[in-house]
Amino acid sequence: MTEFRIEKDTMGEIKVPKDKFWGAQTQRSKENFKIGSEKMPKEVVNAFAILKRSTAIANERLGNLESEKAEAIAAVCDDIISGKYDEHFPLVVWQTGSGTQSNMNMNEVVANRATAYLKDKNSEFSIHPNDDVNRSQSSNDTFPTAMHVAAVLAVYKKLLPAIDQLRTTLDEKAKAYQEIVKIGRTHLQDATPLTVGQEISGWVYMLDRSKEMILESTEKMRELAIGGTAVGTGINAHPEFGQYVAEEISQLTGQTFNSSPNKFHALTSHDEITYAHGGLKALAADL
Repeated sequence: MTEFRIEKDTMGEIKVPKDKFWGAQTQRSKENFKIGSEKMPKEVVNAFAILKRSTAIANERLGNLESEKAEAIAAVCDDIISGKYDEHFPLVVWQTGSGTQSNMNMNEVVANRATAYLKDKNSEFSIHPNDDVNRSQSSNDTFPTAMHVAAVLAVYKKLLPAIDQLRTTLDEKAKAYQEIVKIGRTHLQDATPLTVGQEISGWVYMLDRSKEMILESTEKMRELAIGGTAVGTGINAHPEFGQYVAEEISQLTGQTFNSSPNKFHALTSHDEITYAHGGLKALAADL
């Protein structure tokens, strides 16, 4: 039999399983959005952990967060990235528009574990999901930021190595079969001859061009919404907060990110992701 604890938020009390590290807002989403089985991708969860780690360090650098709290948040985020708490991120992709519930899922789990971390060190501090983990942030700028970070990392860690591996293999075949003649085909009929190597060389060039387009479009996703807070004005955040966070994310991931120069656009539009998706669609069509 599942045991529960009582969590509270502005909407009142709600039961949360005792062995889970999330809080009231995550539980409400879990109960109110019982739609499909498409869980929030781990890549996005990890990007959120990267973001929360970076915001804690940025707030510490700006004098807005105690160093003990920043250390605890960073340590827990490292654990999340390593996969230690995967089971504590249960939400599906079907949520309210800004993805508030996933942002709060991350805030609540980090606050829970970071408070335990501080307790083990006999610290007088505890961590609040909003006041500490979500300090200087809004779901409206964190979710677009996490999406961009997740997408850039997926392209560089997963997609590009796969393209390069396939390209190398095909290029070897193009050279090996350069002298083997075959019948060309156009409109489902025999046409003039070409070599097997020539045919495969076209596939090699397809991959080269697709990779170029993907790299070009991915560059546009290096600008981050973080620092815009709720509507793009940056209210309740230090003017340099966004750039400090971008610097921390860059250092942590090995990929260069920058704070978007116009947060009103960064919060409103996903055109950079749409543009990058075009490059992926071109690759899919070639494949």
